[in-house]
Formats: sequence, C-alpha cells, structure tokens
Amino acid sequence: MTSNNNTTSQLTRREMILAAGLALSPLSGMQVIAVQAPSAVRKKPCFALNTGTLLGYNLSIEEEIAVTAQAGYDGIEIWIMRLQKYIDEGKSLADLKKRIDDSGLTVENAIGFASWIVDDDAARARGLEQMKREMGWLAQIGCPRIAAPASGATGKRIDDLEACGKRYRAILELGDREGVTPILEQWGGSATLQKLPDVVAIAMLAEHPKAALLLDAYHHYKGGNSYVGIGLLNGRAMPVFHINDYPADPPRETIADKDRVFPGDGICPFDVLLPALDAAGFDGVFSLELFNQDYVRNFKPLELAKIGLEKMRAIFV
Repeated sequence: MTSNNNTTSQLTRREMILAAGLALSPLSGMQVIAVQAPSAVRKKPCFALNTGTLLGYNLSIEEEIAVTAQAGYDGIEIWIMRLQKYIDEGKSLADLKKRIDDSGLTVENAIGFASWIVDDDAARARGLEQMKREMGWLAQIGCPRIAAPASGATGKRIDDLEACGKRYRAILELGDREGVTPILEQWGGSATLQKLPDVVAIAMLAEHPKAALLLDAYHHYKGGNSYVGIGLLNGRAMPVFHINDYPADPPRETIADKDRVFPGDGICPFDVLLPALDAAGFDGVFSLELFNQDYVRNFKPLELAKIGLEKMRAIFV
C-alpha cells in the first residue's frame, strides 16, 4: 500500500467527486450510481457456480457443466483457460453451446485475464487482442459477459484513473462490436482495483452506458473496504456478485484466495452485505467462487458443488 502522505497516489478532486459523491448527478448515459431504498420483498436469488471452485479437480469444461447442472445451480461462470483447452482439442463451440442449453444452465460470465489496463502500450495492445479473441468464443456459446480484472497491474498502483477509465472504455467498445460486455472486477490484492471508490471511479470515467462492476465478498474484505458502501451503488450495474466467506485467521493483510471458505463458515458480515445489496437494488446473480484445496481433498466435485449451493441458500434464510 502507498502511504497516505504520497499525494500522487491519491484520487484527484474530480475523481473524489465521482467516486465519493455517489448519489449526485451521474455522467450522461451512465447507470453506475444511484441510491435506492431496500425492496420490501427479496426476490428468489439466482445462484451460479464459478467453476474456479472446481479447478483443483482438473475437470474438462464438459464435466464442469455437468457437475454444475446436477448440483442444482441456475447458472455457471466458466473459465477461459478451460474453454481454451476445449478449443485446442478441436472441439466445436456449437456443440458446447448445445450441451449448455441442454443442461438448463445459463452462462452468466467468463473469467479471463487479459492485460487491458496496464501502462505498457504493447502489452495492453496484446491484452486487447486476447480479449477480442476470447469475446469471439464467448459470443458463440451465448455468454454475455467477461470479467475485466487488473491482470498485469497488481503491484504498483496506476495513479491515473482517467487513463484507466479510457482503457476500460476501449474494451467496452470492443465488447459492443463482439457482443460480450466486459465487467470491471474488483481485486483485493491489486493496488489499482482493490478500493471500491477506485473501481467506481474507473467505471464512471469510462463514460459508457454498459460499464458494470463485478464485486466479490472476499476481495471487498481483502481490499479493506466497508460493505456499507455497496448500498450507494446501482444494482443494475452489478450483473454478478461473487459470494464466498473468509476466516478471521490469517488476518486481512496476509489472507489469500486459498483461504476462502463456504458462505456462513467465516466472518463475512452477511447481515450487513445483503442489506447493502438490497439498498443498491441488486437483481443479479450470486456466484460461488472458492479456491480451497482442503475442500478439493475432502469432497468429490459434485459433493462440493452441492454443499456450496446449500451454504449459499442458507445465508438468505
């Protein structure tokens, strides 16, 4: 983390107004910010499985789809690395789409790691080519979104948030052409996308009507954010929310992805988080994303998926 005394690492006055004055007039055409009252009745949540939860089993994408459907999820988030392997094996994307459709699942999002936000022009150009290629695949299987995390920019903070906003706009415009929307993913371990105000500012500075956020309970905690702030957002700009939990030990400063636990088994204040999402008018998909190798060792894939769904449902009771 950069010291608070380093003024070059702080938001500019304009960015502070955009990120902190969330309930004020949004930029023209934007949908990111608006305060909404909590709904009186919560609709039945839609649950998806992020197949990162199954990575430790080294399943094929076809097997991941089967496990997700058999466990009873509504949707699935696929990983580009699994899709790439499927394509490299010479298999048909049309066949994969039919398999997904026949399973009754909806593909909600894909997890990729293109370096679209980095300062290096050549690396960023390669990242855009990678994202274009991946969007082309996703469009063929009916996946409407792809995650846009801070790949390649996790260490040194990118201070110029306006530049980040323009870079996000570039991949949003790419998504307009390819038919797949990139959603800005908060990363608790990234110096640039760990703080919610920074993530919101970048989305707003993109000045694009499809700008959207992908938040995550673990990453929100890892980045040192308050869950209350989520209530200031516009839920229509959050199509997917990653649900997971985390223990008190290791502490926040050293906790890692592998330490995530089932929802309700850790210290995540769901009694604060869920009302905040309600206040934002969140109407998207809750997707389970875990990387706990103890679970992989102790449970079979379908068993892990079923337990995860039960645990997710339980926090809404």
